[in-house]
Amino acid sequence: MANHAIFDRPMDAPVPKGFEQAIFGMGCYWGVERLFWQQDGIWMTQVGFAGGSVPNPSYRQVCAGGTGHAEVVHLVFDPARISYDHLLKLFWENHDPTQGNRQGNDVGDQYRSMIMYYNETQRALAEASKTDYDNRLAVAGKNRITTEILPVSEFYPAQELNHQQYLHKVPDGYCNMRGTGVEASMPEGHELP
Repeated sequence: MANHAIFDRPMDAPVPKGFEQAIFGMGCYWGVERLFWQQDGIWMTQVGFAGGSVPNPSYRQVCAGGTGHAEVVHLVFDPARISYDHLLKLFWENHDPTQGNRQGNDVGDQYRSMIMYYNETQRALAEASKTDYDNRLAVAGKNRITTEILPVSEFYPAQELNHQQYLHKVPDGYCNMRGTGVEASMPEGHELP
């Protein structure tokens, strides 16, 4: 597999000891990947598909519908430098988790809001942050959250290499990421220096 355009390491490199993984679906994966590669403590980002039933789907197959997959970003991060709570805060604040199978003008189940957890700690943190953010949205007069929180399933990297780090290669490329304007909380004591 090719090297990451930002980190200049093989995208299929093994996860370093002590590092963790996360998967987030927030609509079109190009802007989501850029959001996360810009964060200190992120070791690897990769766009692809998860949550469906078709093995190793192409972008065209996912866009045509029927695969059940969502566009997602797989992250490898150093928990000593960026916490999972911080990743969740970025997740909630940088897309609209109330829109169901869409983000803005991007419509279809591949654009749904999704968190895939790797362990029970991630599940508990994701569920707690969802409840908290849903309450914050309600106070702001917004709709209820539609985000799915699921155990991790097979992640299929996008086969189209031009989709990996797309907004680095095409800086003025399409990006439809829009938050709700409602701030997410960070649990006390979970911030890192």
